[in-house]
Amino acid sequence: MSVIDFLLVGGTVLFSLASLVSRRSRAPRAIGMLSLLAAGCLLQVLLEGWYWQFTPVYLLILLGLLRAVLQDGPRWRMVAARTGQAGAVCALGMSWVFLPVPDLPAPSGPYAVGTEVFRWVDATRPEPATDAPQDRRNIIVQAWYPAPRGAVGEHAVYLDGLGHLPRFVSGVPSMVMTRYDRINTHGLLAAPLSDDRAKWPVVLFSPGYGASRSFYTSLLSDLASRGFVVLAIDHPFEAAVTTLADGYIATPVERFAANDPYRLAYMSEHLDIRTADMDAVLDQLARKERWGALSGRMDLDRIAAIGHSFGGATAVAVMARDSRVKAAANIDGTLYGTLAERHLGRPFLLVESDHGETGHSEMYQRGNQRLIANLRDQGFRYQIARANHYSFTDAPLMFSPPARWLLAQLVGGSRGPTETLHATNDIVAAFLQGPLTGRPADIERAARRYQNIQGGPVQGNAMTLTRR
Repeated sequence: MSVIDFLLVGGTVLFSLASLVSRRSRAPRAIGMLSLLAAGCLLQVLLEGWYWQFTPVYLLILLGLLRAVLQDGPRWRMVAARTGQAGAVCALGMSWVFLPVPDLPAPSGPYAVGTEVFRWVDATRPEPATDAPQDRRNIIVQAWYPAPRGAVGEHAVYLDGLGHLPRFVSGVPSMVMTRYDRINTHGLLAAPLSDDRAKWPVVLFSPGYGASRSFYTSLLSDLASRGFVVLAIDHPFEAAVTTLADGYIATPVERFAANDPYRLAYMSEHLDIRTADMDAVLDQLARKERWGALSGRMDLDRIAAIGHSFGGATAVAVMARDSRVKAAANIDGTLYGTLAERHLGRPFLLVESDHGETGHSEMYQRGNQRLIANLRDQGFRYQIARANHYSFTDAPLMFSPPARWLLAQLVGGSRGPTETLHATNDIVAAFLQGPLTGRPADIERAARRYQNIQGGPVQGNAMTLTRR
């Protein structure tokens, strides 16, 4: 929320509440105050465009002007008494629940961040979500990478399909996202790659089930600013919304079988599809003509896979079957199929939200415990207190601070998205130092920067958490 937005809503609410306690009209003063507010509305529309969230504010100002001009007759006094308080609450509710333009935290690393989106068609794979035999699987990748310090340029658009979105995107009405083209993603389109290294380590990222890569912009841009080329993958027809290579906007297609009430077979099948998407991206890494500013600058011997929720399971799955992946991190993900029985021979990290806040399922608990028990290389596990499952995404940032605070009381996540983001990336970046840069990793030091993070190294059957 900009300064203009804040002053406009605050002034309208204060004026509405004052109208309840005013026994007689002071028309000149009221008209002056309302004229300032009306001028603020005009300035907002001119500078930022019209926000539907501010419709109650506009209506309240119009009502106030009418009341003041008409000298506060009995009828208008009654109207004001009935609408003042309700209008103030409505203005707060409409304007301060969903932010018209969410403010994403700036990346904390030493580099500026470049970004570019790649859309390809894999001619060797049919599209399983559609019935047309000629449809081929699309591969959608957004690269986030370290750019030279002080780099400038046009910022990337936050979300695919803006202006042509379906009615709901991940359960959120798309009308909330009308002005998401104004979000500062902190990613500079087609910026040059930093020359600090000849080649940069690569991190593949897979989002949660049904989520678009966009909803992890804060996490991914921050990780790129720390010196990693991050390749975020959209999984078409499962992601909330993504634009295919031909411009078609793909939305979720779900086909649940009646004999699969818990959808375990369905999720296992989609895990295979996702893993094949990741493999396809790995195959493209060697094709220099595919990667624009990144061509020839990615270190193909230093690749890791990470993901959130279902994407965390995807990261584990791709490392389990592809030796090109040297490390994997699962952020709060449930394991499906036989994944929990795999014996991982490369470094593994599990980052978890607060068990008390999220209420992880028994399947989540048993699966990750079994996977860690089977580790054949070093492993780490950290639980971030007062973070819930969605704290790793941009979702909390779509809400205003008051609404965010209220949600934290209802569903947890009171640590806040920005601190959760930084704690997660401090731990993930420290974990990746060893397998991807060759420098000694000090994950414990990274975790100690924050209060109430439990965890440490795990090996075999060790699942002990260290409290801080």
